[in-house]
Amino acid sequence: MSLVNIALSWHNTETGAEARQRRASPFDHPIVGLVFPVVLFAAWEILVRAGIVGGRLMPPPSRILYTVYTLAASGDLTTHVSATLRRVAIGFTFGSLIGTVLGALTGSSKSLARLLDPTLQALRAIPSIAWVPLFILWFGIFEASKVALIAVGVFFPVYLGVYGAVVGVDRRIVEVGRVFRLSGFELIRLILLPAVLADYILALRAGLGLGWMFVVAAEFMGASEGLGYLLVDGQQLGKPDQILAAILIFAIVGKATDTLLLIATAPFLRWRDNHASGI
Repeated sequence: MSLVNIALSWHNTETGAEARQRRASPFDHPIVGLVFPVVLFAAWEILVRAGIVGGRLMPPPSRILYTVYTLAASGDLTTHVSATLRRVAIGFTFGSLIGTVLGALTGSSKSLARLLDPTLQALRAIPSIAWVPLFILWFGIFEASKVALIAVGVFFPVYLGVYGAVVGVDRRIVEVGRVFRLSGFELIRLILLPAVLADYILALRAGLGLGWMFVVAAEFMGASEGLGYLLVDGQQLGKPDQILAAILIFAIVGKATDTLLLIATAPFLRWRDNHASGI
């Protein structure tokens, strides 16, 4: 047996042992992620009921959960969540598509990067709320202005992630593809796409997260339904339990969409063997 085969055999043995050890760890179970919020909520409930923390402006979790239950029982929760999800989905689709195209173009062309990137970076520094009056003036107060604002929020992290990933591709890998006389399509499919895919998925996650942040500002623009509307309604009527219930629902639904994105993209990254796969 050659030294290479011995080394590979030893590596596979170690990898199998490490995998068995990782499977035996209690932290591998997905439910471990619920430990911290459950402990935090329990401590919050105890502090409020003991009178250490005032319950009027900081209602206990039991009251917040009852508010969520009331919204669900009346059907309002489904209406508001559906409206917000629809806006985020449309805005995310448009923002990520445009960000992907422009990021790939500027990343692969120095001329386009010099022409477009400075302007896009300047626009990226504009606060989200600054776009609100302009979009209302352009698109009105209805759905188009809300979707446009969310798309702007999604666009910049996706653009920046794709641009950085394409620019960061190792030149030597591309040269290897050219040595093997790969066509343009084969070079993209076999070399460039696998090299940027992990960073691209991370950019999509960042864009989705900002989409959920921008939807709040979007639903402040005269919305009559949506989770952002629940926040405004709770603030105007002095209902802190409704405000906190809306924040809790934002967290749950946002995390659910991020998890779905991870599940949908996981098959494309199974070929990787890196440090993160061993954690």
